[in-house]
Order: sequence, then C-alpha cells, then structure tokens
Amino acid sequence: MSKLTRHIAGSTLATDSVEIEAVLLTGGFDKPYAFGLAMALISRCIRLDVIGSDAVDGPAMHTTHKLRFLNLRSNQRPDASLAEKTWRLLVLYAKLIRYAISARQKIFHILWNNRFEYFDRTLLMLFYKVRGKKIVLTAHNVNAAKRDSRDTLLNRITLKIQYRLADHIFVHSEKMRRDLIEEFDVPEEATSVIPFGVNNAVPRTSLTPGQAKERLGISGGERTLLFFGRIVPYKGLEFLVAAFQKILASNSDYRLIIAGNAKKGSDRYLGDIKRTISRDLAMGRVITRIEYIPDEETELYFKAADVFVLPYTQVFQSGVLFLGYSFGLPVIATCVGSFREEIIEGRTGFLCGPCDSIGLAKTIETYFASDLYRDLDGRRQEIRDYVNVQHSWDVVSELTRKVYVRLLEEYQS
Repeated sequence: MSKLTRHIAGSTLATDSVEIEAVLLTGGFDKPYAFGLAMALISRCIRLDVIGSDAVDGPAMHTTHKLRFLNLRSNQRPDASLAEKTWRLLVLYAKLIRYAISARQKIFHILWNNRFEYFDRTLLMLFYKVRGKKIVLTAHNVNAAKRDSRDTLLNRITLKIQYRLADHIFVHSEKMRRDLIEEFDVPEEATSVIPFGVNNAVPRTSLTPGQAKERLGISGGERTLLFFGRIVPYKGLEFLVAAFQKILASNSDYRLIIAGNAKKGSDRYLGDIKRTISRDLAMGRVITRIEYIPDEETELYFKAADVFVLPYTQVFQSGVLFLGYSFGLPVIATCVGSFREEIIEGRTGFLCGPCDSIGLAKTIETYFASDLYRDLDGRRQEIRDYVNVQHSWDVVSELTRKVYVRLLEEYQS
C-alpha cells in the first residue's frame, strides 16, 4: 500500500459517497480531455465547475447533474483585430479573477493554461495561492517549447514557477515525471503518472470500414494509411510523404489520407508538403482534407484506414494515439516520447526510428506483411479492449479523486 493510499484510508473523504467540490480550468480548448475527465469525476461524487469556451461546450455540459459549465470567453473569432483580441483576453482574465475571489471550491485543477501562458504560470498562479486554493496541474507537455525548438530562458523560468507553485502535478508517462523532477526540481511526492483517457467525445456509428472506404473513393483492396490531427513540424508529416513515395515506386496499391488543420505559423511547412505531393506522387493516391475535422466526421477517416501513422520527430505524449486505438486501428509510430511505452510490437502496432523515411517505409511494408494486418478484422476488438482497460477514465478519475482528497485533508489539518 502506497503512502497516498494509507493516508486516504483513514479519511472521511476517502469513499466515493462523500461529495467533493472542484473546479476544472480547461484553457478553452481540448474538449475530448475536458469532457472525458469531467464526466468521470462527476460519477465519483465530485461536484464540478468547468471553466471553458465555445470550443469545449456541448449539450452534456448543461444537462449533467452536479456540473456547472461557465463560458468565460467572449467571441473567439480568429480573424479578429489585434485590439479586439487584446480586449477579450483582458475581459477573460478579469472574469477569472472575479470567479476565483467568489469561488468556495478549494481544488482548482488546471488542464491547460490560457493563451497568455507567462501570466498564467506566474501571477495567476500566485493569485490562486493567495486565495487559499489547492492547485492541481495536468502537464500534458512538460516543455512544449523545447519540443517545438523554440525554448527560451524566460519560458523555462516561468514553467519552473508554475510547477513549484502547483500542489500536485499529473503527467502521462514515467519519462515526463523524470523530466519534471530532474529539469524543474519538482518534489517526487508532488507528481503522479496517470493514463491519458480515451477520447469518448467522438461519436461512433454503425459505419463499417468498407463503407468508410467507399465514401472516400477507396477500393476495398487498397492499403490505406492515415495521418490525422493538427499539422505542425514536430509531427514529421514530410517523412511519411517521402516514405509513401518510396512504397508507391514498387506497389501502387496504397492510399494515404491526410486529415487535419495546420497550426498557425506552419503555412510554409504545409506548403512544402503540398508541393511534394502534387509534384512527386501519382494523381489520386493522396486524399487531403486540410481543415479542422468535426467530431461527427472523425470516425470516417479512422474506419477507412488500415493503419494509423504517427511519424513524429519528438513528443511527450499524444492523445490521438489512443483515439486510433479506440477505433481498433493499429499504429505505426516513431520510438519517441511515450510511444515506446504505449505500442506493443506486433499486437497494437510497430515502431521505427524518427526522421527516417526509408526506415518508416520498411516498417509500413512490415506491417502489411504481418499477421496483425492479415487478421485486422479480428484484431480490432483486441486493440479496443486494450485501450479501454489501460486508458479508462475510471482509472484516471479514481487517481485524480485520491489526490483531491489528500489536498483537502492537508487544507483542513
């Protein structure tokens, strides 16, 4: 029995029948994680205020008992002027500060910072502490700027301030936990590794893989690769395109789907990839949909694919991996970040080296020659069962509630 478990065992808050109050601060995005965690915490007798935006909102946020959704953001039009964006940011922070002054909840759980991250990491954190809040932080990326090759001294200093001010930090892998401890001097006892919950906000219908392929104009015999999600340089899409080109040189029976929007500032990167596709690849072999894919259309792409490819050059963790698993789709990924821990070779997918289009092409060919692909229809359910056990929101909410309990006990003592 761990220290945390022993401490909780004697607490009057330990059982799920005792109601706890908490606040989830979403940063105004990442609806799948906010939705999954909120619904799971509610089921464990936790009354929640969810601070979100239009991007996080949905019917369940207003019809779920013991959940209050607060949209503190005004119009979020991306084409707004700089003056308008500045004003609405000031309004948001004014609302957050006013809310924190009046909120009786002691647990403030930050899922993501707002856009002005330096302010969130320092002054806003200090304000919450002055108000007597116990701060839980989910660090989905320990240092995203380092991953994106734009790290600075100021970035590291403000990250260290936020990590030291937080009462407890959740991460999604042991490596991330080690990075927190070694690079930012976070006490080990103030960290926990929790699974990345499966995206349960995406609708599933009776659409079959065959029907999905037909809708996209893909024949049943064509081996179909999927790249899905936001397009940014660290995701290594150019290496997948180059690998796909090599494969087509010897076998034209392949298709590649690229579905997702480009992150602001990645226009040149995406433009280079588009030119490569139009210049070097056979007409019609690549299906592109370069825009945000709504939740209700997501299953079309995952069900049409025979394998999901994540050719990232570096990463801490990726929730989209588990989205693929939830559709029973095997994954080919580079051996970076948490992928080493999350992919079981030959059972849920295959690994290859980063920044290596030749190696990626060989791994793709290895997958299509494997039993995993030959028995794909039978293996899909095994992959779904695996992710539902390993990345269940029940597990996430249980561990989260235990931390809430400990922090409230500390507050009351």
